[in-house]
Amino acid sequence: MTLDDQIHRLVTAAMARAESARDPEELESVRIEVLGRKGSLAQFSKEFGKLPAEERPGAGKALNAAKETLESALEARKQAFDAAALDARLRTEWLDLTLPAPGPRPGSLHPVTLIQNEIEDLFTSLGFAVLDGPEVETEYHNFDALNIPPEHPARDMQDTFWLTDGNLLRTHTSPVQVRGMEKYGPPLRMIAPGRAFRNEEVDASHEHTFYQLEGMMVDRNVSVAHLIYFMKTLLSAIFRRDVTLRLRPGYFPFVEPGFELDVQCLICGGPGCPVCKQSGWVELLPCGLVHPSVLRMSGIDPDQWGGFAFGLGLTRLAMMRYGIDDIRLLQSGDLRFLSQF
Repeated sequence: MTLDDQIHRLVTAAMARAESARDPEELESVRIEVLGRKGSLAQFSKEFGKLPAEERPGAGKALNAAKETLESALEARKQAFDAAALDARLRTEWLDLTLPAPGPRPGSLHPVTLIQNEIEDLFTSLGFAVLDGPEVETEYHNFDALNIPPEHPARDMQDTFWLTDGNLLRTHTSPVQVRGMEKYGPPLRMIAPGRAFRNEEVDASHEHTFYQLEGMMVDRNVSVAHLIYFMKTLLSAIFRRDVTLRLRPGYFPFVEPGFELDVQCLICGGPGCPVCKQSGWVELLPCGLVHPSVLRMSGIDPDQWGGFAFGLGLTRLAMMRYGIDDIRLLQSGDLRFLSQF
């Protein structure tokens, strides 16, 4: 049998097998067996050296023609499989676009909003008003009226986003206290939840945009005892369990004396983790008695009136309450995270 006859027989058999292939995998096996690097046609190429010189050109043309024929047949068969698969998919995944869309999926409140609502309910039941203020603040209300003049070192404690018009994105919600005293005067009980901004380096426990809640009570004969009572009432209502607290001296220019109220980290329980910066404690509630200069700047006589003030990190409180170990999750917009609440 001549080489041409052998090639012709191989092509005929391969095309028959391709036509009878039941799926793309079987078709691919035929292609590899015939056209692969170690396939049948490749074996014929090795026989060229044994042919007389005058027969080699004809054998080469026959081999190339056979390869082209098989490649065309295999490709046609593959396209037939692809078309059949697409047709089956279109039948099973068919969608009537004229049908009305399904109803909206039920949503849920953000964990920070849940905490804020609870605190607002608690303090309104205690006779406090809920006040609001602008997020773009004046330098006066954000710093000067809070006993933080231009040369005061406390300004270096807060990395501020300054605007081109001289205003700024408020670094805390304390300016609402100033606006509340200016507008309503004493006696005054108020809280001010809202968003604040600082040029922080973002990590597991710091964000450039976060939520705070300020509180203030201005009345006659207000003492540290009043402050401690309201703080204990607040924390027992929020955490719904006993928590370990510590009260230590703290410096804040708008209160005197000032305190730091820390809670033992509810994520790690004390040994240390990224949320508490490995200290076992989370700074939660800076507070103190309102500085006489702050009262005076708002038109209130500090000889007649006194008060206490506190600032609460709603974002960190939500992390402690729900066991969230990365602050960046809260503003990620990830519905998988938010749907848990």
